[in-house]
Amino acid sequence: MCNCFYLLATFEIMERNTHQTIKNWAEDERPREKLLLKGIKALSDAELIAILIGSGSRNESAVELSRRILQSVHNDWNLLYRLSIPELCTFKGIGEAKAISIVTALEISKRRHEQEVKSLPKITSSQELFRYIHSDIGDLCHEEFWVIFLNNSNSIIGKQVIAKGGISQTTVDIRLILKKALDFFSTAIIIAHNHPSGTLQPSAEDKAITQKVKAAAELMHIQLLDHIIVTSTNYYSFADEGIL
Repeated sequence: MCNCFYLLATFEIMERNTHQTIKNWAEDERPREKLLLKGIKALSDAELIAILIGSGSRNESAVELSRRILQSVHNDWNLLYRLSIPELCTFKGIGEAKAISIVTALEISKRRHEQEVKSLPKITSSQELFRYIHSDIGDLCHEEFWVIFLNNSNSIIGKQVIAKGGISQTTVDIRLILKKALDFFSTAIIIAHNHPSGTLQPSAEDKAITQKVKAAAELMHIQLLDHIIVTSTNYYSFADEGIL
């Protein structure tokens, strides 16, 4: 009999240790402390939700509860967004207040995304492209090579200088262009560089790099929409000239 009580007590202790509260975790593993020490990017999806709800239940930490909620929607934020407050409240440890916190945070994220999409500039012509990039490279005394990243709606989601050179030339790393395009989840790109000399006609090197970028991008299912050469007053578009 005594052995039975001993075994039951042992299992109870093991069970409680399995569901330690967050306060008992190492400091750098607690979601809030981890955020302060390592930054928001270091947190998992479950840890982000755990910060929102603050606590779990008697037998489950906030992170474990958050992980279980995410698993119920296959770790898909879009599916989680569709859960109603009553549906969230079916999870043990989630009351109305916690459910409201989750729903509110997801709605803020959705509205932020919608606002970003509305504010994205969209390029519909080479003239618009020239106006967009001119302020960056039009009046420089040295060459710079830029890449403009676009989504599947051809809206600009980013731009970045890839290389800077001397008066007459610059070195372009195609691998870097593709890496940046993948970082932006781009479906299309536009490349641009300036001619400080004022000459609009593309050089043999300009034509060669255009074809190399186009071929490499196609391997990654990324479309090269144009290559524009910019001077202080005018531009040359490979797409307009039909030589892309």
